[in-house]
Amino acid sequence: MKRFGLIGFPLTHSFSKKYFSSKFEKENIKDCAYENYEIPGIEQFTSILKNNPELIGLNVTIPYKQQVLPFLDILDVSAEFVGAVNVIKVGSDKKLKGYNSDYYGFLESLKRMLPENYNGIKALILGTGGAAKAVEGALKTLKIQYQYVSRQKTDILSYDQLSKEIIEDHKLIINTSPLGMFPKIDTCPDINYTFIGKGHFLFDLVYNPEITLFMQKGMNQRATVKNGLEMLHLQAEEAWKIWNS
Repeated sequence: MKRFGLIGFPLTHSFSKKYFSSKFEKENIKDCAYENYEIPGIEQFTSILKNNPELIGLNVTIPYKQQVLPFLDILDVSAEFVGAVNVIKVGSDKKLKGYNSDYYGFLESLKRMLPENYNGIKALILGTGGAAKAVEGALKTLKIQYQYVSRQKTDILSYDQLSKEIIEDHKLIINTSPLGMFPKIDTCPDINYTFIGKGHFLFDLVYNPEITLFMQKGMNQRATVKNGLEMLHLQAEEAWKIWNS
């Protein structure tokens, strides 16, 4: 039995188990199983590996995409570039190699959202976690200027500093925080949505619900919006390729 899984905390929002279990069934993939491993601390990661010797691949989600780095033996160029890991491949020698398929998933999904003439567009990245690092990598690849926005860090833009001029100057706004995710669907990033207009693009990495409050507020201002479901599908298929390469 080939075993795959997901580590994170909490995992009540998890997409991966349902996705891969459905994939195994639809594509008639035999002798494979996917499990959730909810761990309250990254120090328990080694016990997951020890207690599940059949594991050959793992996904990593909030809050461990950066915390897991010291536990890995080697990093793929994607993980080195991004500075975070969301896919781990367990080698036949039990060595752990980290990859970042979030970067690929977001990059491809964003390219499908933006117009061909996106040159000169600037972005705001809401949040500074592991998913934000993948977004940053994709924006660098597309040569899109960006600024981080955070409630915690004092050396970057705060939400209070998001003036009309800043929001109007940054037509791409990406929510990388879990705000608005089920079951807390009545939350959203604390920005002034009246400053958003028809020329804005709002990308929410949250995928449940299908239309988040962040997206709805953008739609009310005639902005173009997109959720994170396509990104998740793309990164999941990339993870499957990694595990089977």
